[in-house]
Amino acid sequence: MKFLFNYQVITNLLLKEGIFLFSKNPSLMLQYLDALLKHSNFTKAAKDLYISQPYLTQIIKQLEQELGVPIIDRQSQRLRLSEAGKIYYHYLEKQNTTNAMLIQELSQYTQPDKTIIKLGVLQSLGSFLLPLFLPRYLREHPSVNLILVENIPAVSEKLAVNNEIDFFIGQNPETIAPSLRLETAKAESYCAIIPSNSPFFEEKKQQLSIGSIPIKSLLSSPLVLSSPGSAIRNQVDSLFSKYKIKPKIIIESQNIITAVELATHGLGLTIVPMSIINKLTPGTYNLYPLSTNLITLNYFIATNRTKTLTLSENDLIESFLTIGK
Repeated sequence: MKFLFNYQVITNLLLKEGIFLFSKNPSLMLQYLDALLKHSNFTKAAKDLYISQPYLTQIIKQLEQELGVPIIDRQSQRLRLSEAGKIYYHYLEKQNTTNAMLIQELSQYTQPDKTIIKLGVLQSLGSFLLPLFLPRYLREHPSVNLILVENIPAVSEKLAVNNEIDFFIGQNPETIAPSLRLETAKAESYCAIIPSNSPFFEEKKQQLSIGSIPIKSLLSSPLVLSSPGSAIRNQVDSLFSKYKIKPKIIIESQNIITAVELATHGLGLTIVPMSIINKLTPGTYNLYPLSTNLITLNYFIATNRTKTLTLSENDLIESFLTIGK
């Protein structure tokens, strides 16, 4: 018996299967789109991806037909995402994150020899605090599978109270629920970042002398601040209240790193913990330390008081406490 293969039929079947696979594996579709946006050329992108140019072209066309809209804007000089494409790309990113979280959640069953620890933290806080202790901890505890649950502090606190996460890392523990047991790492000082267009800026200096600028004058400057409700913002707001200042806030950001970058590029003065200073982009600005009598910041790790801690969990707390040493 002879079988006659129709190339177009097989290609169409592969393409349909390809679309199905992309829906199951958004990271693959992200790779395809990233390569296209990087090279702005189907041939070069296909070569980078180790696939054929006709296959890549047909995959994108088939996907656009399935979605009912073009996802690539081919009218501009460089290939770029259409407005619908941006929505689809954002969907793929979220789907990719969701898939990764699912794999992490299932790891307690797929990897029964691993100890699962869920750690809640604000994303911007984790970006500079976690590298100070987590790499060493995980090297010393290879059997631990640590899952980061990134939320605003209020959500992380609620999850910890309900025993839905094992630990919650935050700042300034004064108002934390009494059902949580706290360990405080250290008291950290603050620093003002003074851009070059500020009247307080001094050339040929990196750091200004503490106490050299009146605090009321400093706080009356145009400001770039973290969003209301954050631990840092709450403390800065307390200074506004103490000195009866109506602040001139140029812009607010949920990410303190964004506020820092905007300040260093001249948008306004900002106030940040000293831990963030090593994250600064080189530029023309001054650093002005604030007296600890004015403002300090405490980092804490919290867990439910009813929770019985394992040896690896106790070690995590001990590792966290080293950030102040």
